[in-house]
Amino acid sequence: MILVVCSLLFESCGVYSFSGTTLSPDIKTVTINNFTLQTAGGPANLPLTLTERLKEYYQRYTNLKVIPTGGDMALEGTVTGYDLIAVAPTANDQAGLNRLQITIQVRFTNTKDDTKSFDQSFSFYKDFPQNQTLSQNEGQLVPAILDQLVLDVFNKTAADW
Repeated sequence: MILVVCSLLFESCGVYSFSGTTLSPDIKTVTINNFTLQTAGGPANLPLTLTERLKEYYQRYTNLKVIPTGGDMALEGTVTGYDLIAVAPTANDQAGLNRLQITIQVRFTNTKDDTKSFDQSFSFYKDFPQNQTLSQNEGQLVPAILDQLVLDVFNKTAADW
């Protein structure tokens, strides 16, 4: 009896998967074009690193095939911000923390359902102590920020969040 109820439950949710995606079964491929850099500052390889992380994430957490062109879904975008911001002012008019914020503009096309297509900005940041430099922290901050941006883009495109 429990087996029948469980199978009915999962069959009724035809587009749900255990990875959390809500992709339609007719979507089989995704194209992720190389991101570009349209901001001063930041590592020169930042757009390429972001592109590769997106490709890896889609390959790992969906059954979609990543193809160079003509995918059922397509992602492209630009890195539009790489900003170092002083935050948490102290009594001495100095920053208590520094913040590295990365902003990307993503254009997503769903050829099977155009209502899911979008052109949207995503941003995330990490803070570090004011007595440390960006170069001391960049190697830890950038990967963590990119991980969150990839997750946000994935959730918006594949998990419909």
